[in-house]
Amino acid sequence: MKNLIKQILKEYAEEQEKILTFPSLKIFNNDWNTLQQFLKSKGNPKWKILDHLNLYDSKIKSLGNLTSVEGALNLRDTPIESLGKLTSVGGYLNLFNTPIQSLGNLHSVGGDLNLYDSKIKSLGNLTSVEGDLFLQNTPIKSLGNLELVGGDLYLANSTIKSLGNLKLVEGDLYLYNTPIESLGKLTSVGGYLDLRNTPIKSLGNLTSVGGYLYLYNTPIESLGNLQSVDRTLDLSNSSIKSLGNLKYVGSDLILSNTPISKKYTKEEIRQMVNVEGDIYMQ
Repeated sequence: MKNLIKQILKEYAEEQEKILTFPSLKIFNNDWNTLQQFLKSKGNPKWKILDHLNLYDSKIKSLGNLTSVEGALNLRDTPIESLGKLTSVGGYLNLFNTPIQSLGNLHSVGGDLNLYDSKIKSLGNLTSVEGDLFLQNTPIKSLGNLELVGGDLYLANSTIKSLGNLKLVEGDLYLYNTPIESLGKLTSVGGYLDLRNTPIKSLGNLTSVGGYLYLYNTPIESLGNLQSVDRTLDLSNSSIKSLGNLKYVGSDLILSNTPISKKYTKEEIRQMVNVEGDIYMQ
């Protein structure tokens, strides 16, 4: 009898976990409300869609039991408050100008993620964004579980204080005019890294920057683990005293109005670092 009950419970659990799959919203004449009525008639099961889902400027507040969108998901200018059980979006996800505060269960976005001018405070379970990530003008303070951004990461003029678990940004990283003090676990930026006018004190685990590195007007005193900058490195008006492990600069090195410019000559700097371009000390 016990085995029979276990089997019944197992079959019931498996039935409950079945996910309805829809090729497109078109089969409901692109009407979200009609789809919701259908789902309600089926007991509101989990479901996914294999196409794009455009809900721009609609009245939607929650995605309910939607688990994945294989295409793009547009929620721009909606009153969305919860992504429900959503775990993945294959294309871009647009949450521009929404009151959303957390991404909840979402763990991956295959394209761009636009949170510009939203109320976002937490990225929830998000670990990867394959495209650009827009977080300008948001109250975000930490990137939490996020480890990878495959495009550019825009955080300028945000309240960001921690990059959380972020390890790699394959494009540009814009952090100017933010309260960021450390880059934490970040090891590599494939493009530009802009830290102008920030209270940055440590580059953390950062070892390479593929574009320009701007540290103009910052309190940074050492470049720590950084080994290479492929374009210009601008340290003017900073508190830099040590170049740390730096070995290579692919273009100009700007040290104007810094403590280190008063300590070493250009020739001494070149003995420490391979600088392909000019060195500016004044």
